Amino acid sequence: MVWVKRGDSGAVVSVSLEPDAQHPDRADPSDVGVQGFVQALAGSDTLAGSDLRLVRVIEDLIDLLIERDLIRFTDLPDAAQEKLMQRRSMRASRSSLDLIPGNDEVI
Repeated sequence: MVWVKRGDSGAVVSVSLEPDAQHPDRADPSDVGVQGFVQALAGSDTLAGSDLRLVRVIEDLIDLLIERDLIRFTDLPDAAQEKLMQRRSMRASRSSLDLIPGNDEVI
């Protein structure tokens, strides 16, 4: 059994494994409304995964532009420089632990 919060239209807008003030209604996990909510979440995960892959493409594009001297790293805003350096650092530390070379998944 799960506990749900319903919106004004009666559609499930949130699910919890425990009852609380926000999730007053009890529902079966196989309930059509609960299943619809879960499927909607799965769709947003697909979009998020696509966004992460696009971020990697943009990072590679920035690296290529820098490599070809079309832009300088310092031309980027400070916040962008910091984010790129953090991701490069995470990727470098991850690849040092990676036993299978060429397995370049999204961080």
